[in-house]
Amino acid sequence: MITHALFESASGYAIFDVKLTDDIGAKSQTFQESIQNLQKFGKIVSLKSFIPFKTAAQALENANDISEGIMNEHLKNVIEMNLSKSSKKAPVVLGVSDVTLAGAIREATGVVCEVDTQSEDIIRGIRLHASKLLKGLQNDDLIKAQLGLGHSYSRAKLKFNVNRIDNMIIQAIALLDQLDKDVNLFSMRVREWYGYHFPELVRLVPDNYQYARAAQFIGNKELLDESKLHDLAALLDDDETTAKNVLDAARGSMGSELSEIDMLNVTMFATRVISLAEYRKSLISYLSEKMNLVAPSLTALLGERIGARLISHAGSLTNLSKYPASTVQILGAEKALFRALKTKGNTPKYGLLYHSSFIGRAGPKYKGRISRFLANKCSIASRIDCYSDNPSSKFGEALRAQVEERLNFFETGAPPSKNADAIRKVLEDLALHEDEDVDEDGDAPIADAAALTTLVPTPKKEKRKRKSNDMDIDEEAQPSKKVKLSKEEKKALKKAAKAAKAEKVAKGEKVTNSKSADESKLSKEEKKALKQLKKEHKHMHKEA
Repeated sequence: MITHALFESASGYAIFDVKLTDDIGAKSQTFQESIQNLQKFGKIVSLKSFIPFKTAAQALENANDISEGIMNEHLKNVIEMNLSKSSKKAPVVLGVSDVTLAGAIREATGVVCEVDTQSEDIIRGIRLHASKLLKGLQNDDLIKAQLGLGHSYSRAKLKFNVNRIDNMIIQAIALLDQLDKDVNLFSMRVREWYGYHFPELVRLVPDNYQYARAAQFIGNKELLDESKLHDLAALLDDDETTAKNVLDAARGSMGSELSEIDMLNVTMFATRVISLAEYRKSLISYLSEKMNLVAPSLTALLGERIGARLISHAGSLTNLSKYPASTVQILGAEKALFRALKTKGNTPKYGLLYHSSFIGRAGPKYKGRISRFLANKCSIASRIDCYSDNPSSKFGEALRAQVEERLNFFETGAPPSKNADAIRKVLEDLALHEDEDVDEDGDAPIADAAALTTLVPTPKKEKRKRKSNDMDIDEEAQPSKKVKLSKEEKKALKKAAKAAKAEKVAKGEKVTNSKSADESKLSKEEKKALKQLKKEHKHMHKEA
């Protein structure tokens, strides 16, 4: 049962005393109705302390810490000032709205925190009647503070580099895929429509874009003559032979005649198809520039279009960086995966990564292995792009070289380089490059590699190999191992120890409490007896 409640508002922190509550009564309908009534709810809680924020910056800092479950120094001081240490007679239990924040408060201050339905109901009632329960606030003050803090909090959360917006990539790749379908469909419509007038042109000009430009240029086939031959060849990539073939085919064409209005509509539609194809080219260049800004490593590894499709399918670059390599491998093949799991068949080896050139170059039995390896490198590249301040394409080039080495390993068996060595080389190159670009003040810019791991490998323990020369070493030169004594030898040692003690007692010397007798203090006869016993014991071990 909670005794206090913590309320975090936009104006400050408030701690309330909670009374007249129990676990059973909190579930009753009467208690739920009393939360809505200020007069009844005022008997359940009473304000103990309210400490407002001094500035808007302090309010924003505390709001960010609370959202991330971090114990702020200001909140720690408020709790320590108002809550005494818990005891059996006066227990202190603080009701908090967030589980993570409750754990942070418990670790920092030692105050017991509860996050249950009872504390949630109490805090909900405090939030409902906050303007009346908090002293020194007018009705509009809390609303204005909430509005201002909400704007500041949202602005701080949305602060990012304008050049690295991955939403533009998602929209661009979606539009590019749609344009591919539309341009192909419209090109086929132009071929079919203009084919009534000049059917032989389809066979002579197979490319859709060139066909649309040729149809727009030729128009009425009867008006095509040798004076237009040079311009027609320029449209067909300066191919004079194809242009002459088109001229010959136009003179002996079997196509039907079209009226002026029909020819005008055909040429206008061909102009629209040409403009769409040209816009598609400009969109590809825009996507390439955007991918090199947002995800240069992923672009260097996979290319612009496949990398953009991965980001689009994941939702954002941040989501893609959080995916494990096994998820990246089958991204785009979710239907096949669930169908295989349902029918207990073979799961897919690749999804969107199938369009990569690495998968096509690998042999049939190595496609699954290279797709798994490529997905691993894609996961590394996306994390480097997402979490580094100044991403570089050098990491993607190093990862691409690793995939090339793995393909070569499948074919020739040449061992590929390790990932740590490849990344370390890139880090060294970046450090050298930034050392060269020293500022005019003499201070070098901080290397982006410093934000990444230093990749210091743990030294491997060298296994000591047994040399053949060690076998030739005499046994006497080696350190003698501890020889286990038999029962007779132990008895002889005990007798020798007793005899030594008796001699010391007779001479009046001090006797130690050691259990085993020291051999250096034995008599000559006793030492000879011990040596003889040890030799016999050693000889018995050798024979065995």
